[in-house]
Amino acid sequence: MSESHLDLRDLVRTIPDFPKPGIQFRDVTTLLVDPAGFRATIEALAASVSGRVDLVAAIDARGFAVGGALAKELGAGLLLVRKDGKLPGATIAEDYALEYGTDRLAIHVDACSPGARVLLVDDLIATGGTAMAAARLVERAGGELVGARFVIDLPDLGGSARLEDAGIAVKSLMAFEGD
Repeated sequence: MSESHLDLRDLVRTIPDFPKPGIQFRDVTTLLVDPAGFRATIEALAASVSGRVDLVAAIDARGFAVGGALAKELGAGLLLVRKDGKLPGATIAEDYALEYGTDRLAIHVDACSPGARVLLVDDLIATGGTAMAAARLVERAGGELVGARFVIDLPDLGGSARLEDAGIAVKSLMAFEGD
């Protein structure tokens, strides 16, 4: 199949009842291992961006694969938004809510220069908690968040709407309803 006729949705595997019963897990790893699909994904994400981007802020962990390739495509640097405790230098961190408790993301204190134009990237947006924490980190570091990009959106879980309500322009390549 040529890339022009490639349906990226067909490259996303659905795993029922993972990580718990009733969840339809959208597995982007099957898209990432397909060379034509991965290339088309990065090209489509890059085409959705207008204006200068200084840094792509990629969220741990699958966001690193997408974010690294997108940063290269855009001629931007890569800002790693890691789970707390994974970065060796001084950090700033943000908590975010999980279904049962909280978690924490961090960036190096010197990773984002004040005024840097930052694009937030991850493989998937569900409830938006992780993305909102990453956005707060970018803003605390003095970066200007110019938008957020995701490969997959699960719109019924409200994450994209949550980011948009916070004034963040969101674009996703595909959506899976009812998940």
